[in-house]
Amino acid sequence: MRSESAVRITVTLAAAILLPNVVRGSGFQLQEQSASGLGVAYAGMAAGIQDPSTVFWNPAGIPERLTGPEIAGASLYVRPTTRFRSATGPSALDGGDGGVSSVVPSLYVRVPVRSNVAVGLAINAPFGLSTDWSTPWAGMYRALISKSDTLNINPAIGMTVGPYLSAGAGVSYQRLRAKLTNAVTPLVPGSEGRLDGSDWAWGWNIGLLTELPTGTRVGLTYRSHTDYNIRGTLGFNKAELAPLDSKVSTNLRLPPTASVAISQVLTAGLRALADYTWTGWDTVQALTVVATDGPQAGRVVSDTALRFSDSWRAGLGLEYEISASWLLRVGVAYDRSPVQDTYRTPRLPDADRKWAALGARWEPSPRLSLDVGGAYLWVQSAPSELTSASPVPGELIGTYRSHIVILGSQATFRF
Repeated sequence: MRSESAVRITVTLAAAILLPNVVRGSGFQLQEQSASGLGVAYAGMAAGIQDPSTVFWNPAGIPERLTGPEIAGASLYVRPTTRFRSATGPSALDGGDGGVSSVVPSLYVRVPVRSNVAVGLAINAPFGLSTDWSTPWAGMYRALISKSDTLNINPAIGMTVGPYLSAGAGVSYQRLRAKLTNAVTPLVPGSEGRLDGSDWAWGWNIGLLTELPTGTRVGLTYRSHTDYNIRGTLGFNKAELAPLDSKVSTNLRLPPTASVAISQVLTAGLRALADYTWTGWDTVQALTVVATDGPQAGRVVSDTALRFSDSWRAGLGLEYEISASWLLRVGVAYDRSPVQDTYRTPRLPDADRKWAALGARWEPSPRLSLDVGGAYLWVQSAPSELTSASPVPGELIGTYRSHIVILGSQATFRF
């Protein structure tokens, strides 16, 4: 086990798990950034100007309809169910339910500075989810536990620059953190590799918003890519493999996004929301992991092709104000996955998905509004076509079936 070939095999198998779960969900991004947007399946967020969450969706909307400081806190419960059915092995090795429930929190603030200028702050978690497969299972040499989370700190400023036009911009300082495990080798029964990695990265976002006398608002937003130099530690749970512990690193460019959205008043109390969002996932074509110390220091220990393609999302929603205190919402959306069938892994069993959502807002006073929402996501059945020339990790041939339930609540306070 201490020969160079054994070192390469074990380090490669474990180090290669650093990044696949980082790109989890329909692409890496989590849409679940507010409960007010959840009710319309996040359709038209760049033009919706629901509340302080516009700091994240479109900074140009920060000064819109703002008479004093506002703060909003949201919490969304995400329950994915993900099951694998092997085409070549017994059902006992299918891994159970790999989905893991998560709570996605967020906090937003916007404050007027002048009559036409306002500043805001978004603190949220735009990326990450988890999978946890039972052991033993057919894919245990590829994935057991995959857990990633992010913390995004995004100050922004918005300004009304004309009778029908607003503009805004912000910067993001974002942490990515991951804990990932997999089985290592049958030569050491029960052996697992674990990798913990993290990094902070900078990004930026801009937006434009125009509002016409016809009750039409159009929003345009762009969020930049972020470059991570992820550094981590690779360790093993068995003493026989302890000499292989090392540090590893890899570079990752997360994609840029652009969105165009529209909000249109249809009748008194009724408006429609729609959007189209593009994500440039072709920035992720391969993941190259390098050992930075230990027996493989300076060498590439994993070079994995992912071949992500650009993806898109489209949504349509309706809001109906039934009284001064109550607003009802409904929405649908379609998410196109960046994952190609040939490269789908159990850390990213992603596929195209459809959304159906409902929500409501209650305003018991001018200073307080409460939002709730729920959504169900149908995820298209997706094949696993992974093969391997060596016994470990071996082939993983079968089908993933998934669905997702999301519930959210939010409180907005005005001062």
